[in-house]
Amino acid sequence: MHFVFNAETAVNNSFQVMTEQTEVTSRAIGEFDAFVTRLQEQHIEVTVVEDSSDPHTPDAIFPNNWISFHESGVYCLYPMFASNRRKERKQEVLQIMRERFNYVNLIDFTSYESENLFLEGTGSMVLDRVNRLAYACLSPRTNNKVLEDFCSRMNYRAVVFHATDTEGMPIYHTNVLMCVADSYVVICLETVEDTEEKQLLTETIAATGKHLVSISRLQMNQFAGNMLQLENTAGEKILVMSTSAWTSMDAIQQQYLSSINRIVHSSLQNIETNGGGSARCMIAEIHL
Repeated sequence: MHFVFNAETAVNNSFQVMTEQTEVTSRAIGEFDAFVTRLQEQHIEVTVVEDSSDPHTPDAIFPNNWISFHESGVYCLYPMFASNRRKERKQEVLQIMRERFNYVNLIDFTSYESENLFLEGTGSMVLDRVNRLAYACLSPRTNNKVLEDFCSRMNYRAVVFHATDTEGMPIYHTNVLMCVADSYVVICLETVEDTEEKQLLTETIAATGKHLVSISRLQMNQFAGNMLQLENTAGEKILVMSTSAWTSMDAIQQQYLSSINRIVHSSLQNIETNGGGSARCMIAEIHL
């Protein structure tokens, strides 16, 4: 791993804050390894692919932005905003995934990079895979044209809205403000200023029969929206997040989420600060 603050992504990721870089990589490795161990302790299967030093890919710790895997044996590659993130699409990584999990059907959206149009995987989209919904807040990294192409080819319906941070800037990825689980949705509705878009979100979530768990901007800024529900080898549902996300939740929220599924959290402070992403961003979930 060669994780450091990425200046190319910081231009539109307000969650990134550059710290002293001397020990950033070693601290990130420690956080990553501890996170993997926490998942494995819960009998969640984890596939770790070692990063190579050349080409240098400082954000390779966040694979869910450039690739996604689907139940039908389809995998998708996505157009990335930052040029140094496009280098994460390394053939050796793809070869391992094809051989280990028999993903053979590729849908490649990367040609949109030539048009400066981007859709950064399950960062840009939060997928409700059961109800075939793709929630997406538009931003420089989430383009509606590419989103519609994804939905057309993958049989999803787009739920499009705008979300802004405290400075009024578009939130760079949808998965920092919402998480879709089997029976609930965690979402920061405070970021959605348009009344009709907010109503669209609440009505769409209600129509799926999922309970809405509302979080504040302050909680979102602690990555409380950046969660992912996984399933372990025993078929148990487990909600994964960072320690900062978990401690930002109030007692009622914690009690509700704990009543639905087991909670696993791990400290990712160094990765969150310098990378502007958290637990969900670090996982490209496998469905075969």
